[in-house]
Amino acid sequence: MNSCASSDNLDTLPVTVLKGVGPRMAERLQRLGICTLQDVLFHLPARYEDRTRVVPMGSVRPGDHVVVQGEVDLAEVRYGRRRSLLVRISDGTGALTLRFFHFNASQQAGFSRGAGIRCYGEVRAGAATAEMIHPEYRIVDPEAPAPVEEHLTPVYPATGGVHQLTLRSLTEQALQYLGAAAETTALQLTDWLPAKLVAPFRMTSLPAALRYVHRPPPNAPVDQLLEGRHPAQQRLAFEELLAHHLSLRRLRLRAQHARAPALSGNQGLVDRFVAALPFELTGAQHRVNSEIRNDLAQAHPMARLVQGDVGCGKTVVAACAALSCVGAGYQAVLMAPTELLAEQHFRNFRAWLTPLGIHVAWHTGKTRGKERTQVLEAIRDGSAAVAVGTHALFQEEVEFARLGLVIIDEQHRFGVHQRLALRDKGRAGDSRPHQLVMTATPIPRTLAMTIYADLDTSLIDELPPGRLPVKTVVISQQRREEVMQRVRTACTAGQQAYWVCTLIEESDALQCQAAEKTAAFLAENLPDVRIGLVHGRLKPAVKETLMAAFTAGTIDLLVATTVIEVGVDVPNATLMIVENPERLGLAQLHQLRGRVGRGQGQSNCVLLYQPPLSATARERLAVLRDSNDGFEIARRDMELRGPGEVLGTRQTGAMVFHIADLLRDESLLAAVEKVARQLLATHPENVTPLIRRWLGDAVDYGEV
Repeated sequence: MNSCASSDNLDTLPVTVLKGVGPRMAERLQRLGICTLQDVLFHLPARYEDRTRVVPMGSVRPGDHVVVQGEVDLAEVRYGRRRSLLVRISDGTGALTLRFFHFNASQQAGFSRGAGIRCYGEVRAGAATAEMIHPEYRIVDPEAPAPVEEHLTPVYPATGGVHQLTLRSLTEQALQYLGAAAETTALQLTDWLPAKLVAPFRMTSLPAALRYVHRPPPNAPVDQLLEGRHPAQQRLAFEELLAHHLSLRRLRLRAQHARAPALSGNQGLVDRFVAALPFELTGAQHRVNSEIRNDLAQAHPMARLVQGDVGCGKTVVAACAALSCVGAGYQAVLMAPTELLAEQHFRNFRAWLTPLGIHVAWHTGKTRGKERTQVLEAIRDGSAAVAVGTHALFQEEVEFARLGLVIIDEQHRFGVHQRLALRDKGRAGDSRPHQLVMTATPIPRTLAMTIYADLDTSLIDELPPGRLPVKTVVISQQRREEVMQRVRTACTAGQQAYWVCTLIEESDALQCQAAEKTAAFLAENLPDVRIGLVHGRLKPAVKETLMAAFTAGTIDLLVATTVIEVGVDVPNATLMIVENPERLGLAQLHQLRGRVGRGQGQSNCVLLYQPPLSATARERLAVLRDSNDGFEIARRDMELRGPGEVLGTRQTGAMVFHIADLLRDESLLAAVEKVARQLLATHPENVTPLIRRWLGDAVDYGEV
């Protein structure tokens, strides 16, 4: 949040200079990050409404957002399931009904027959006439009609007690100050982008861009504005992307000046581990191992992102990194977002590292009693050289003896502050642990440049030899019987299968209930198939026993919720059925599909959808049917759902954009990177105020 110091500069002039802002309103505005006049100007519209013309009632259609004006014909209270006030109005071309569920007696009395009225709202289909529900309205003089708005009406992000009319009034006053700033040197809004740096890109000036987005003229191209592609919006989007990019670049530079233990020398543990593996590492794994080893040998903290498609062998790379750390006399910790994924990592690490004489500790929020005490003590005294678990590892009571490396899997699923807390666990004076971040959600390079500008990036772009792409088919629920026969055939032939149940509801209980019903139904219809059931509400010991039985082949068909999305590795499982795949994002479906195709044989995935499918759902499932390329799937997923959903950046402290859109504005990113380099080199003093303008003072999230 920007400080509310008094100043003659719009960057810091307090919002309390505006009419209507007393101490209480100032407190409410602070919740929106509005503390200065600059903050008012950069609190940008989320969308626009066209109130520049009055539309004849006879021409409106359901779905239109319009201004209409006419006379009140009648007003009556209707009693039904819910009491409502109905006001019939007309203008000679047609009629509309206004419906109010919340009203009082004086409001009702204001709708006298013959009174002039102007309304704005969304038109909906009604029983007798078209309707508006709770429109904005005002009583007007039919003989002297009020003028219409002169520009498109902005709709701002709001909070409790701060209404649109308030925000429009404050913006109007701030724009007047901005106008004054253009005419005098006493007041100004600083443009932190030197003209010569942005001249090649022919951008709108900053004051002109702000005036346009807050008060677009009546002839403004509405479609262009709604899509965020107007030059004025693009000027501001460029600056916002630059601020985010610079904040991460600066944190990378700062990290290079921090100290970290140089974990070099003894690679004996890594060599013994790799030699004992029953498979050869791929060229990509060797390359990424080498990049990590070089980073760990430095006396400043590694900050590396390892991207790789499902099944490419990131876990083995993580194990090599952990062994490099342990070989140098330090502890390593691996944190995963779900208990099932953390368990899978723990089982792998325990099987791989125990023969090397390394104690691997397991810790989650469900670790209780004596076991918990022992685990915490082993981590504290250093006898547990490696710890694996969930976010419970960042709790205050967990203390490490000598933490040298933090590994975070599927990092975008964690709250940012959780990751920061774990890194701080290894802080000793000004020394920090190295950090390795892994994700199986591939991110296009241009987006990674902006989102992960503080990280070096490694790519495992090679699958283990002999793996065949999974064949995917999209089948209607009406062919369920046929799909069950396919499962029976596969299991009778000695293969194994997954049957994944999805639900729209977030409720664990409902998801588990659906899985239980499905398991019972399949058991009844496939009596010769051995069926197991896994869901999020099972006790860890029960879950582990079931997963071990499936891995050992004593369960043929595993019915599960999406808890098996990541981490489960059973090479003999060659068939996956996903029910209601239309309810999941493409990236999640691709992750699920990655549970099969891990052996040498041909694997298949059946997407069993509930008809009818929407056009978007059909398009999404077709993407999955036609491609096994995680980068292509992630790109299409971002197009269809937006980067925030895919990358998990809708968390506290993560990248939240006011006007920029990573996907829409991807074409700006190359210029952003170029200007960022030049600004850091020639005008470093402009970097902090530019970051503060767009991100406030809370930019610590980038340190993760």
